[in-house]
Amino acid sequence: MFQRNRREFMRDLGLSALALPLLTGLPSLGFAAESNAAKQRLIIMFSPNGTIPGEYWPDQEGTDFTFKRILAPLTPFKDKTLIVKGIGDQVKGDGDSHMRGMSCLLTGIELFPGNIQGGSHTPAGWASGLSIDQELKNFLQSQEATRTRFGSLEFGVNIPERADPWTRMVYAGPNKPVSPIDDPYQMFAKLYGKVEERELLVSVLDDVYEDLNRVKHKLSKEDQRKLDDHQGFVRQMENELRNYKSEKLNYSAPSLTPGIRESDQNMPAYTEMQFNLLVNALANDMSRIATFQFTNSVGNARMHWLDIKDSHHELSHKPNDDKESMEKLIKINTWYAEQMAALAKKLADTPEPGGSGSMLDHTTIIWTNELGIGNAHTLDDIPCVMVGGGLGFKTGRTLKLNNVPHNRLLLSIAHAFGHNLKTFGNPNHCGDGPLSLLT
Repeated sequence: MFQRNRREFMRDLGLSALALPLLTGLPSLGFAAESNAAKQRLIIMFSPNGTIPGEYWPDQEGTDFTFKRILAPLTPFKDKTLIVKGIGDQVKGDGDSHMRGMSCLLTGIELFPGNIQGGSHTPAGWASGLSIDQELKNFLQSQEATRTRFGSLEFGVNIPERADPWTRMVYAGPNKPVSPIDDPYQMFAKLYGKVEERELLVSVLDDVYEDLNRVKHKLSKEDQRKLDDHQGFVRQMENELRNYKSEKLNYSAPSLTPGIRESDQNMPAYTEMQFNLLVNALANDMSRIATFQFTNSVGNARMHWLDIKDSHHELSHKPNDDKESMEKLIKINTWYAEQMAALAKKLADTPEPGGSGSMLDHTTIIWTNELGIGNAHTLDDIPCVMVGGGLGFKTGRTLKLNNVPHNRLLLSIAHAFGHNLKTFGNPNHCGDGPLSLLT
C-alpha cells in the first residue's frame, strides 16, 4: 500500500495536527507500518596501513570457510559476517596512495589539486565530493520517519591534531572535511550536555544567525556562498539542540571513567568508552549513521599493551621476509578485529528498542582500510568485512570479486537504505551499479 506522507494526508483532509496521535495507529491509513518500520543502522570502522593478506583473507569462498588468524576474533559472529575480497579503490589523480586511500575511501571521487605534499606523488587538497555516510545522513534526515537528532556521529580514537587528507575520511561536501571527535569526554558532552547550557546556546546561535544575515548583502557571490554554508551549519546546530529538549532516552547515559588522558597507551580505554557512547547513542536513536576512525592513514600508534614498541606505520613498510615485523602486524590487525568483535557483542547484547531481536540484527558494521597491503601501498583488495543485519546483505559467507571499483560497494550501501542512486562519486567507476551478489 502506498505510504502517504503524514503532513500531506492531514493537509488534504483539512485535519489539525492535534488529530495525528489519534490517527497514527490506524493501519488502513498507512501510518502504522511507517511508525513501526524496522530501523537500519550503519557503522563504518576504519583502521590504517593495510593488512597481511595471507593471514586475513579466508581461502574458501561461500558459507564453508575458515577464519584466518587476523579475523579469528569474529568467529562468534560467523553467521552474521560477510567478507568481500576484490574491492579496489580505482580513483586516480593527485595525492599519494595514503591520501587517496583515506579521503577517497568513502567519497569515491578525486582529490582537488592542492599544496599538501605526500610521499613521492603529486600534492593534493581535500576530496571533491561528499562521503557515503553523509549522503545517507542527508537522505535519512530529509524524511520525518527516519530523522534523528544528529543524523550522523563521527567517533575517533587518537586522531592527530592536524587536519589534512590523511586524517579525514568523512566529507559533508566538496572541500568540506568533517572532524571526528576522539575525546570520549567531549563526545559525552555533545550527546548529554546540560539542558540549560543547550538552551543558552540556542539563544546565542539565533543572534549569530542574524548577525551573519546583516552582512550578507555586502559580500561577493563567492563569499555569500561561504556565508550560506556557515548559516546552514548554525541552523543545523540549533535543530540538534532543540530536538534534545523533547528527546526521551531508551537508555540512560553511560558513565565514563574520569581523568584518562589521550595517549597510545590508553587507546584500549578510549576505545571502550567510545564504543559505550556509540551504542548508547544508537540505542537512543540519536543517529542511525556513524563512523569510527582509529588513528589515521599513515597511523603511527605504538601499541605497548601488545608489547609492540614500533610504530604501526613503520612496521607496515617492513619487507614480507621480515618475519618478526609481520608477526607484529598480524598482532596489531588482530587487535582491531577484536575491537570489531567487541562492538558487535555490545550491539548483540542490547535488545532492539521498540523492535525484535538485538541491535546487531538492525545494524551493519563495516571494517575497512585505506590500503590493501601497507608496504606496497596497493589500493586493490581493500580489507572489507561486514558484521550484522542492518543492510540486509546475505551473511555467513565469503565473497570473491574481481577488482570491482569500491564505488559500486558504496552504491550498494545506499541502495540497502532505499536510496536508489544511479552513481556515487566518480560515475566512471560505478559500472553496472550496485553489487547484486551482496544480497
